[in-house]
Amino acid sequence: MPMNIDQNKKNAIAFYKTAYHGDPKSAIEKYVGKEYIQHNPDVANGTQGFIDYFNRMQNEYPKKSIEFVRCIAEGNLVALHTHQTWPGNDQYVTMDFFRFDENGKICEHWDSIQKIPEISANPNTMY
Repeated sequence: MPMNIDQNKKNAIAFYKTAYHGDPKSAIEKYVGKEYIQHNPDVANGTQGFIDYFNRMQNEYPKKSIEFVRCIAEGNLVALHTHQTWPGNDQYVTMDFFRFDENGKICEHWDSIQKIPEISANPNTMY
């Protein structure tokens, strides 16, 4: 089955949004395949590690917010560029990468997170 890049982009955003807003179990059930390989060192490998992490984040930080700035896809990979605001107005730029399996389900995840600094050496935003 050929990759449906547009559908993968929609599914990556829906997956992340569903988990981020407090329903990681549903995100896993709808968007993840038979395996889920996790590369974030703060999250345990597999689907239960993902569920546990996002449940904890929802309990500890229920007022966090996320804005999806960009979504880029190529082949079986989707990249999300986001702006997150956490309690205390801490702001982060994140980049998440998802690999999709042959059935159009997410099977692997990498990410990078950087706190947005108060002072920059240039006038450009991180977006």
